[in-house]
Amino acid sequence: MAALKVGVLISGRGSNLQALIEACRDPATNARIVLVLSNKADAGGLVRAAEAGIPTAVIDHKAYENRAGFDGELDRQLKAAGVELVCLAGFMRILTDGFIAAWRNRMINIHPSLLPAYRGLDTHARALADGVKLAGCTVHYVRPELDTGPIIVQAAVPVVSGDTPETLAARVLAAEHRAYPLALRLLATGRVKVEDEKAILDGRPVSGTILMNPSE
Repeated sequence: MAALKVGVLISGRGSNLQALIEACRDPATNARIVLVLSNKADAGGLVRAAEAGIPTAVIDHKAYENRAGFDGELDRQLKAAGVELVCLAGFMRILTDGFIAAWRNRMINIHPSLLPAYRGLDTHARALADGVKLAGCTVHYVRPELDTGPIIVQAAVPVVSGDTPETLAARVLAAEHRAYPLALRLLATGRVKVEDEKAILDGRPVSGTILMNPSE
């Protein structure tokens, strides 16, 4: 099976991008990042990509009159690079329905909560305010409605006494760096499909949370 060609969209420091870069160095992942795109020229992830020898490009959203024009250029560059799967990794732009439809079931995102809980922003503060005992992250297919779509992988971490949004965020981020590479490997090796808006893993619906210890 040929390695899956991946495009990664970023806006910031690129820590999840780095996790994907390292995962792709393992032949078992069966994926290759062929392009990293950012809407910000100063995104730290661009340096990470360049150091790994991955082509990069900056598409400044401010240079376009509307989101459709910006998304059109994203689409053009992804297709020109032969991208087969798009990974959103801290990409801080809301994509148009048209772009999402064009990449349906070929675009995934990672969100710092156990969806469907705590969609949107300020996930860690909201979780702590509610007194939850478990937090975590979710890798899911992208749909027009924010932070929805078939769930591929979830990783849970404990909420401990004295946690702040910052300490919880750090623990969840460590889990993200394991969950995203796992999801990519499952997709690139053909183990995940979508049927009736459910992710099917090895012929069975994905159910429950895949618990992973970030310290392992």
